[in-house]
Amino acid sequence: MTFLYLKSSTMGSGDPELGKKLLNAFLKKLAESEIAIDVVGCVNSGIFLTTEPGEALESLMKLQTRGARIASCGTCLDFHQRRDKLLIGEIGSMDQTVGIMAEAGRIISPC
Repeated sequence: MTFLYLKSSTMGSGDPELGKKLLNAFLKKLAESEIAIDVVGCVNSGIFLTTEPGEALESLMKLQTRGARIASCGTCLDFHQRRDKLLIGEIGSMDQTVGIMAEAGRIISPC
């Protein structure tokens, strides 16, 4: 199983606008590739990728269409008051994240 772990809405550190641009490009290239992603987990500011329209959401929709399960951290959604804004996937838990990380053969974490 391949787990895409998105713990931020940006890639790298430094300028936030550049980080957002880099992560959007990464997700777009990943969605266009032949790489199979089984689960996408969004935590911390990564939940903004599943609660706001934009390029990242479009890429995640493509991954979902290809069979990826997408989960956003419930605690994170509550903290940022975005539970009702979830646009894709399901609300996940830390128990699920721990279990998936323990079982995954590969974890991709670009941020």
